[in-house]
Amino acid sequence: MLTFIGLGLYDERSITVEGRDALRAVDRAFIEQYTSRLVGTSIETLEAEHGIDIELRDRAGVEGDPEPILDAAEHEDVAFLTAGDPMISTTHVDLRLRAANRGIETHVIHGTTAEAAASSLTGLQNYRFGPATTLPFPYAHRADGLPESVTRTIDANTERGLHTLVYLDIKIGPDMTNRRDGDEYMSGDVAAKLLADAYGNRLGVVVARAGSPEPVVAANSLDSLSTREFGDPLHLLVLPGELHHIEAESLRTFTDAPAALAPLD
Repeated sequence: MLTFIGLGLYDERSITVEGRDALRAVDRAFIEQYTSRLVGTSIETLEAEHGIDIELRDRAGVEGDPEPILDAAEHEDVAFLTAGDPMISTTHVDLRLRAANRGIETHVIHGTTAEAAASSLTGLQNYRFGPATTLPFPYAHRADGLPESVTRTIDANTERGLHTLVYLDIKIGPDMTNRRDGDEYMSGDVAAKLLADAYGNRLGVVVARAGSPEPVVAANSLDSLSTREFGDPLHLLVLPGELHHIEAESLRTFTDAPAALAPLD
């Protein structure tokens, strides 16, 4: 049996009760941290909290060499752990398909997602979000300006009056030099600056450390957001589309959005 367990958004307590009980009952547990990670905890703390050893797998160890995970799941109860919800990322769907092709029974235990948190914390209605996009570090795509994948998504959503959730790039590895543990996380101010170069003074909303005891949610023009510090990761950014008056009031009340950028009529 291979059980995919979403750990939620922030620390070892963000897991659901169902996920906690399942994790404590398995024989082996694997985790990946290249799609996202719980910045409020560590693998060691997760192990102590749930009384089980957890084996870290990098991207190559999940996508290129999943055999140790699948071999174990043929004979034991195995958990595969991810931040957020385990089926948000295509790489996890691929692993589940590989298990199914080998006749391994699979089960999914969901966790809350950054997208759900962004809607909840900002007051922007979840059904008014269009497709999301990921903003990479400029050195990662080696092109001038924003990648077409980003602008195409934002422009299409804007034309339809929809909000755009922009995930911010994460680079995991010993060669990274920013933030913690050698990993690098794009911050909200950097993202706002990159987007401001293309979208000027458009309204943006930075959500920092969703799921933590003290998340930061701030709305303003992209130019203004680009000069503000938002603290420790993880961050994401929302570009609102057309605002319902309840959404505008929520942004003004909960994110200090300027009235001129979030009119009520």
